[in-house]
Amino acid sequence: MISPEFLVTSLIVVLIPGTGVLYTVSTGLVQGRAASVYAALGCTAGIVPHLLATVLGLAAVMHTSALAFQVLKYAGVAYLLYVAVATWRDRSAFSVDGSVSRASAMGLVVKAFLLNILNPKLTIFFLAFLPQFVDPAAGRPLLQLLVLSGVFMLMTFVVFVVYGFVAHGFRRLVIESARVQRWLRYGFAAAFAGLGAKLAATDR
Repeated sequence: MISPEFLVTSLIVVLIPGTGVLYTVSTGLVQGRAASVYAALGCTAGIVPHLLATVLGLAAVMHTSALAFQVLKYAGVAYLLYVAVATWRDRSAFSVDGSVSRASAMGLVVKAFLLNILNPKLTIFFLAFLPQFVDPAAGRPLLQLLVLSGVFMLMTFVVFVVYGFVAHGFRRLVIESARVQRWLRYGFAAAFAGLGAKLAATDR
């Protein structure tokens, strides 16, 4: 069940830069190490509904229902564009002390959660991905899917935290430059907008 092939494939999937990675990196760079952990936690939590949909068979319904897929897809597009605009318009300075208040921590988790939950491609991906590693001879396929899902989520959280910490490590190189901060925000905003446009242009 938890084979080397599953671990290697999962690691490759998690390492591929996407919306969650971009958000965690930008959060770690702008707000510090602690904030990146909350962002990684929210991104990981955003995977749960997609995994549950796969385990419970709801992904098959979404795969056959064009309307359900399109509604979720365009909700995700709208949210990505909102994040892009908010990032573009942000004029606050990069955080120096790295502290995160309870309110802002919850906001980071919710924002990251929404970024992943509004991506219908994740549900379709897990529908095609997880069953490949279920061993019919071992029995209890539901339990196997839950274990595989748990391992994938743990790997996602760890990798995203590493991404955030690496970004935080580079933060000192740009913390004194308002120009670099401005162009980083523009770059992140453009990347979020690009991901939104890519999601809008893709079919199931």
